[in-house]
Order: sequence, then structure tokens, then C-alpha cells
Amino acid sequence: MSEEKLISGYCRTQDQSRMVMVEYTPQELLDVDCSYGSCPFAGSCEIAKAIGELVKVR
Repeated sequence: MSEEKLISGYCRTQDQSRMVMVEYTPQELLDVDCSYGSCPFAGSCEIAKAIGELVKVR
């Protein structure tokens, strides 16, 4: 069964704050409402860090 979570933070790609919807299971990300995985700013993105923790922690 999948879960959904809203993550808020600043998006450098859009140059504004935003909410990102993430659908995931304990083993994998199913859907992410941003360019997670291909974003050029992923290394410094707090939203990307939070998304990565969803699967890692579980």
C-alpha cells in the first residue's frame, strides 16, 4: 500500500517556495510532483533531501 506526503520548501528551478506531492512505498518512490532525480539543483535542495529520506528511513 502506498502513502502520500506533501513536502514544502524552496525550489531553485522555479525560484519560489512550493509544495511537492510524493507517493511512495517503503521500498520505492512511485510518483514525485517535481523534477526529483533530474533536477540540476538536487545536491543543494532541501526538498530533494526530504524526498530521499522517505524511502531510506522506512
